[in-house]
Amino acid sequence: MRMDRRAAWWVGGGVLAMSLAAAAAAPVRVLSVSPSGAVVPENLLRLSVHFDAPPTGRVLARLALVGRDGRPLPEPFLEQELWSPDGLTLTVLLHPGRVKTGLVARQAWGPILAEGDEVALTLDGRPLRRWSVGPRDEQGPLPAAWALSAVRAGRREPLVVRLDAPIDALDIGYLAVVDERHRRVVGRAVLLDDETIWSFTPLLPWRAGVYRLLAHGTLEDASGNRVNGSFETSADERPGRPADVEIPFDVAAGAVR
Repeated sequence: MRMDRRAAWWVGGGVLAMSLAAAAAAPVRVLSVSPSGAVVPENLLRLSVHFDAPPTGRVLARLALVGRDGRPLPEPFLEQELWSPDGLTLTVLLHPGRVKTGLVARQAWGPILAEGDEVALTLDGRPLRRWSVGPRDEQGPLPAAWALSAVRAGRREPLVVRLDAPIDALDIGYLAVVDERHRRVVGRAVLLDDETIWSFTPLLPWRAGVYRLLAHGTLEDASGNRVNGSFETSADERPGRPADVEIPFDVAAGAVR
């Protein structure tokens, strides 16, 4: 049977519309969950879920923390969805009043996690990641304990920073490299090994001279502990603005000062 041009257009348009509708109906996929390590501290404050496309509707009601017995933990999350500007990463807070000691919510409901627990984060009942629960972690990142790799002038080899403990996966941009004139070095940073390694590859080859690794004072771990500080510290005890930390390193010699 012969098909005229108009009929062909309608068939083609129908196929295109069906394809677009199928794409729109396709469920979004979870690409990663952080913390990505196998163990989290019992005072875990936040976790993040990264999707391949922005989900529709509220996601928090679809998430649950499930215990070893397969039953959801009662009301572990703060009723707030924190989304990245691109709509791809959701950060969820475990209820701070039950994470921090000495607060009314913790006394009434008890802590959310306890050392020795086994928990899983689920979405619509499907497990996304499982963790063992370790002891409390009340010490923030300690830049003085970080180890920087040697880098040589004339090459684009990465500066590898071995951290003393995992940091929050979303704080990758709270570390930066600057040159002698305090200009930020352009490049690409990634977090590796369960957020315990920060690796930075410059866009251009390193030049001989003294550089500095900068750690923003608000850099935190997943328990809310800041650089050289603790989430447990009361607001009255905290200084105004947490100080940034600088770690100089010499590219020519490849040695940390």
